[in-house]
Amino acid sequence: MGIDWTVAGTGLAATFALAVLTWLASLVWHDVSIVDRVWSWLFVAAAAAYAALLPDIGPRAAWLWPLLLIWALRLSAHITRRSWRQPEDRRYQAIRARNQPGFALKSLWLVFGLQAVLAWLYSAPLLVALASPCPLGGFDIAGVLLCAFGIVFEAVADWQLSRFQARDHEGQVLDSGLWRWSRHPNYFGEACTGWGFWLIALAAGGGWTVFAPLMLTAMLLKVSGVSLLEKDIGERRPAYRDYIARTNAFIPGPPKAPR
Repeated sequence: MGIDWTVAGTGLAATFALAVLTWLASLVWHDVSIVDRVWSWLFVAAAAAYAALLPDIGPRAAWLWPLLLIWALRLSAHITRRSWRQPEDRRYQAIRARNQPGFALKSLWLVFGLQAVLAWLYSAPLLVALASPCPLGGFDIAGVLLCAFGIVFEAVADWQLSRFQARDHEGQVLDSGLWRWSRHPNYFGEACTGWGFWLIALAAGGGWTVFAPLMLTAMLLKVSGVSLLEKDIGERRPAYRDYIARTNAFIPGPPKAPR
């Protein structure tokens, strides 16, 4: 199906508006990592803009909105609770250090503007799914199930990690529960949610939006997720090297036998 660029552009404006408001808050708190708390709501802002401008909302909205809101609320609440009264995330501290002087202004496009554009691109399946009048079909059922699975899988992984971090775990590695099967089960759940939204868009004739989950998966694996988090973790936590040797990075699978 085609795309209404006026509607799509309004979605981009909505993500930018929320990103700018978050940037202003970051100037007060001196912490740009608060963008992570708002990340999921950038999708909701885009979807709300689409719904407001579309002349007709298709039948998928009844499934799409609950999934989107549950995912956004759960993820935002988890990140907010985890980072509350904590210093700025070390990943953002590194970005701040590399972009001085004037990082306060630079962060508007380096952090917040970039996040707004990425969220808008990732939201393309939502636009197609909301706009399409096509009747529901098998891909819709598969997409809803995959979304629900991803939300639950990520929530369980985050809960298990939070319990582990609440204990005295100096020098230890979380290798039980879902973390026995994947070093990043939370990211795997996030990717499943993104692919689930795409399956719903596919049912609506929007197979071309496959770039959105592909980009999301690439970011989780190669940019802001697995690769970045594991860049030097083996040096900081030697036990993690053994964990890497026996555990899949992303897609869950049985642990490998020690050599």
